Amino acid sequence: MPKVADPRLADKGRLAYEWASKHMSILAKSIDRLKDERPLHGIKVAFCLHVTKETSMLVMGAKTLGADVSLCAANPLSTQDDVAAFLASQGIDVYAWRDESMDEYYSCIRSVLANRPDTITDDGSDMHVLYHKEFKGKSNYKPIGGTEETTTGVIRLRALADEGQLAYPVIAVNNAYTKHLFDNRYGTGQSTMDGILRATSILLAGKVVVVAGYGWVGKGIASRARGMGARVIVTEVDPIKALEAHMDGFAVMPMDEAARYADIVVTATGQINVVRQEHIKAMKDGVILANAGHFDVEIDVRWLESNARERRVVRDNLEEYRIDGKSIYLIGKGRIANLVAAEGHPPEVMALSFANQLLSIVYIVKNHAMMKNKVYGVPEEIDRQVAINALEAMGIRIDEPTKEQLEYAKRWL
Repeated sequence: MPKVADPRLADKGRLAYEWASKHMSILAKSIDRLKDERPLHGIKVAFCLHVTKETSMLVMGAKTLGADVSLCAANPLSTQDDVAAFLASQGIDVYAWRDESMDEYYSCIRSVLANRPDTITDDGSDMHVLYHKEFKGKSNYKPIGGTEETTTGVIRLRALADEGQLAYPVIAVNNAYTKHLFDNRYGTGQSTMDGILRATSILLAGKVVVVAGYGWVGKGIASRARGMGARVIVTEVDPIKALEAHMDGFAVMPMDEAARYADIVVTATGQINVVRQEHIKAMKDGVILANAGHFDVEIDVRWLESNARERRVVRDNLEEYRIDGKSIYLIGKGRIANLVAAEGHPPEVMALSFANQLLSIVYIVKNHAMMKNKVYGVPEEIDRQVAINALEAMGIRIDEPTKEQLEYAKRWL
């Protein structure tokens, strides 16, 4: 049986779903193109995603295409309970509520896997990894394939593949151009700022914001922070990305130096202990720490908890730690700030990501017998079709190459 916080929230969740659908016409076009064919008829599709209004559009789209759908959360704190209740009312097997314990979180993932899904769509690869740890080789159940939404999850899957342990083909949706160029940059950039502002209600103009990591997520955060008047410092371990940040007009320095100037520190690396003891000790009174990465490992929260003389919640999703006479503020327990303290990405950018997800699931269903157990990129035709759908949804027309130009492009002399 589905398990949600409060089934009575379904009507409120329906309104959230309807609002998202108004702004996700890119995804709607993909669904409309395939709904008569119903390519997922008879297929069990599992989703381990942040349960938001945008996710509801993807989940309902999979059902429209014929799938038997189950859903759990990709983070213990990111579920929107009204959306979970709405989806459960629509016949979706939902196992998700906000503020799950870690035991409850993994129990929900196990409940979805117990449905023996044919495909797994994950965000962070907790479901993929749990299948390999607890289900692989212990029964005759094996998915035909999967997809992965985020950088952290792709890294884990590549490690499985490199060890020869990956049990089924997976498409790295995160790596689609129409995903990481827009979702990671524009979506996370805006929604992380949204989460910081909701949690703190501070003025960004004039503040020093340190952004750890200058991948697509870090670029988006740095750009949005500067756009709101902040002075931005970037920290990096990759010399090429550091050079790019410098050329983009940001100050670049090591974290141990940047920490001394920071009013706000935002991590966006996917790595462990990016902000740690020596950095926190160097920070000034009142600094705010936020994480935009998938897992709560980028800020050393354990050190904060074990060394604070006093700890209290001062606002929703904002805790104060008193250390060495200073106040250190942590947003969302060090978990992904845009989903814990805000509502996640705007629907317009999630429409791009979820169109890639849905079309990749359909691709796996049709082609899994010819695929090896490895991590694949999103097929180029899917990426391009999503871009075409996006332009059409926005009412944007572009040129087409002439016959002469096509012939010229083939010449070498």
